[in-house]
Amino acid sequence: MEAIKKEYWKDKANKALGISPEDARITKSYLIVAFVAILVGGLLGLLQGMNRAGILELPVWLNYYKVLTAHGLLLVVVLSAFFTIGYFYAGLSHSLGGLLPKVRKMAWIGFWMKIFGFVLAVIPILQGDASVMYTFYPPMAAAPMFYIGLVFIVLGVWMLAFGAFINVANWRKNHKGQHIPIISFFATGVFVLLFFGSLPVAIEVFYIIPWALGWIETINVMVSRTLFWAFGHTLVNIWYMTAISAWYVFVPKIIDGRRWSDLLTRIVVIALVIMNITGGFHHQIIDPGISESVKYMHVFMSLAIGFPSLMTAYAMFAVFEKTARKKGGRGLVGWYKKLPWGDVRFLAPFIAMAAFIPAGAGGIVQSTNQLNQVAHNTMWVVGHFHLTLGMTVVMTFFGVSYWLVPYVSGRVLTKEINKLGVIQTIVWTIGMVLMSGAMHWVGLLGSPRRTSYSTYFDNATALSWDPYLFFLAIGGTLLMIGVLLQVYAVFHMMFLAPKGETEFPVADVEEDATPTPMWTERWGLWIVLMLGLVSMAYVIPLVDFIVNAPPGSPPFKTW
Repeated sequence: MEAIKKEYWKDKANKALGISPEDARITKSYLIVAFVAILVGGLLGLLQGMNRAGILELPVWLNYYKVLTAHGLLLVVVLSAFFTIGYFYAGLSHSLGGLLPKVRKMAWIGFWMKIFGFVLAVIPILQGDASVMYTFYPPMAAAPMFYIGLVFIVLGVWMLAFGAFINVANWRKNHKGQHIPIISFFATGVFVLLFFGSLPVAIEVFYIIPWALGWIETINVMVSRTLFWAFGHTLVNIWYMTAISAWYVFVPKIIDGRRWSDLLTRIVVIALVIMNITGGFHHQIIDPGISESVKYMHVFMSLAIGFPSLMTAYAMFAVFEKTARKKGGRGLVGWYKKLPWGDVRFLAPFIAMAAFIPAGAGGIVQSTNQLNQVAHNTMWVVGHFHLTLGMTVVMTFFGVSYWLVPYVSGRVLTKEINKLGVIQTIVWTIGMVLMSGAMHWVGLLGSPRRTSYSTYFDNATALSWDPYLFFLAIGGTLLMIGVLLQVYAVFHMMFLAPKGETEFPVADVEEDATPTPMWTERWGLWIVLMLGLVSMAYVIPLVDFIVNAPPGSPPFKTW
């Protein structure tokens, strides 16, 4: 009884006093790396866009493919991962009474392992020896150091995942019969997917290193591609789950509302964990050597992710309407006027949610065999990717930063920075709509992805793409302006804003919500179901690729 009381008052003190300085340093360090990555990655993206539009000719020492690889690594691997980890470790600290001392050590070890791995990976990129893009599977081959760097990045992720598991397990041990706090429940799901989803890419990288070193002459390309996309498909949905955690947990609090249903929220997390990894073959829908039945199963699982997404859409817009009507909102749509459109902490995530409607529709196109034949390996795919990551995920991250950065820095969000954030959100939205829209349209006209600017000997079809590529460049320029505004806002809030207390905004559940049963806490069962589904989806095709292996490929350097 005494131990329970002690833990209770520890939780109360933690929530009242805010995050501890040791835990705050962890989150701030991860956020600093994330926003430095978007600054450099955004600049590289602008160079790409200018080159792709035929406006800027890049020098030989900084060619298009080198820039493309670095841009992808910085934004896909560094920005998203470092923000996700810093954000969830702050959530674990807040909701679980602080991080355990050994978990703090694991967080720092993971941090420096990831930084070391990133440095190892970026050196050969800068030297021009690793222009393989972030989809780094064979037959293109980078310098061995690139893959060794990726090994350290994955090991860092595993260290952080197990740190989170240890902290959650310790809390559950001391709070038997209680539900894991909702933000920690999301964190558990994300770190489960980060660990199991990164296993295939770890196997792939260890498989590639001897080939890159020249110890073996050829490699099985189909096995490598499959292992990569088992990870790549999962990674996309890890970002998505991170974004919706903010939608469910924080956005309702920002608008003075309540969370729709704790049970629905946890079911969405469980569904995403179980169904997520299976679905990678929809990225290989036109690949040979994969049976139609296996592709169909993966496409079905990819589309099945739509069900928790629809549940999320219903829950969020129900919260918006209910909250707005309590504030006096009237009419079929007139209640929207009562939402806090001038608060960047709401505006940015709301636009991110709205963007996921066309982004999700684009995902359905790419998961459909007949439509994929038209869009595959065109700029359409790049446009879809920027709409999902650049709008739905990154704009949610931006919105979160306006309370998370002041929270961990012991400072407050000022009216001036909030206004700057609203301007940044508008600039980013216009830029992304122009760029992503141009990419989608020019992709439908046949413009290929992953290639620098070319008129293909003044071919009429290629020349017809130029007006749309010009809009791509305009959008990219606006996005770079948005990056500069956002990075300024983040570092101002971190180091220059007035000191004070900022709330960690966790929304309470509706008073009449259905009670959450304890079976939602059976993580062992959810992981077993996930692994069973993964086995059904991957064991047979992988065995087939190995037993009936085609002639392997030697390494190619195409740049």
